Amino acid sequence: MFLRHWWRTARKNWSAYRCRRLPPGGKLHVGCGPIHLDGWINIDNRRYEAADYIIDVRDGLPFRDLRFIFAEHFIEHLPYWECERFLRDCRSALDADGILRLSTPNLDWVVATQYNARDIRDCFLLNASFKGWGHQFLFNSATLSALLRRVGFARVEFCAYRESAHTELRGLERHERSPDTLQLPHVLVIEASGFGGEADDALDTSAKEFLQTLGAE
Repeated sequence: MFLRHWWRTARKNWSAYRCRRLPPGGKLHVGCGPIHLDGWINIDNRRYEAADYIIDVRDGLPFRDLRFIFAEHFIEHLPYWECERFLRDCRSALDADGILRLSTPNLDWVVATQYNARDIRDCFLLNASFKGWGHQFLFNSATLSALLRRVGFARVEFCAYRESAHTELRGLERHERSPDTLQLPHVLVIEASGFGGEADDALDTSAKEFLQTLGAE
């Protein structure tokens, strides 16, 4: 047990040391899994062949002055409090003009499409959306926007799947898709940038009550 803990700690510190020595202006791909993006720093907490570095973001992001951060279908696998910390670390790791691009399942779409008849099948479909595939917390657009501003991003913009005003951020998403509705996309794709942000009383109150119910405060 001691040797395993020592090895994990040494590996984490070595990866962090190497990453801090990278030149500024890099592009970070978080939770890469088996997908390697050329020209990006690909990281994961598991030893995938596609990963350039083995890093657990729950220990922080050992990067500074990044130009872009991209995380596809990642934040829903973190508990809420770890997601908030991760997004705050992203803001710190980006340079002044840096952009964070996220995609994550849309809670409003899940409810609208998976819980219409309120029958037995819908009960299982809804629970699969919440807890299947290792999901921990699903966002809707209002909550994700508020949280991004809460952690220090000044601008939050929703984008279409694989589309962006920035060439480097186009065509990145590769996750399998579900059909959108006329009113709701099945996945939220968002770009956050700038320094500033703002508090949101509704977010803070709701998050505090939620964390209290989990005993996470």
